Amino acid sequence: MIATREIVTEARDGVLLARITRPEKKNALTVAMYAALAARLKEAETDPETRVLVLTGSGDSFTSGNDIADFLTAPPTGEDSPVFQFLTALQRFEKPLIAAVNGLAVGIGVTLLLHCDLVYARAGALLRLPFANLGLCPEAGSSVLLPQRIGHARAAELLLLGEPFSAEQALAWGLINGVGADAEATLELALAAAKRLAAQPQVAVRLTKALLKGPEAERVREAIARESRHFVELLRSSQARAALEGFAGQRPARP
Repeated sequence: MIATREIVTEARDGVLLARITRPEKKNALTVAMYAALAARLKEAETDPETRVLVLTGSGDSFTSGNDIADFLTAPPTGEDSPVFQFLTALQRFEKPLIAAVNGLAVGIGVTLLLHCDLVYARAGALLRLPFANLGLCPEAGSSVLLPQRIGHARAAELLLLGEPFSAEQALAWGLINGVGADAEATLELALAAAKRLAAQPQVAVRLTKALLKGPEAERVREAIARESRHFVELLRSSQARAALEGFAGQRPARP
């Protein structure tokens, strides 16, 4: 087992399980964690022993998104920022990527799922995209990928209003592949699929993924770059800072 402080990876017969382990903060992501996740993706990409990557969380959360205090202290400033390095590595990852959403998923905890090949979520898990609520804009290419996946009307509702939705709704909308009875069952679903993929001819598996992503790959890359520029600009605004501080409980948000 290879471990970092908050990102733990474990190799299992061609499958690399990466777990976000900061349950006391609902697995909120810091700059250091983004850097570690980007590194894990890059390592898995070049490791011949890794055929499939499975991403999951710990405790009652997949990830609650950005650690707001950390985000306000060290906001992303450009493409070399760890969060954007992670998004780039995620979008370019050529091997099968599976998510086991063991609980709450917020912000990037939802948008990263759009880059996964298979997604399984725990029954009753809540997902939320509160970007507009926080004075920010969508990221990770979600302005393109989400309406493509579930339709413009529903995507607009989720991104503009930021209301939570359940794993069961996500399944009905075609956003995920299956629902497990609990966190353990959800991970078992993900690992079973990963094991099957790891046993298949790898050239064919990777080519199939490339062909599935190919028609939209350039459009998604452009969307990520465009969203990132706007995200950084909005993050500097007084409205976004007030909303983020209010969300973090530091003081009430101002309109």
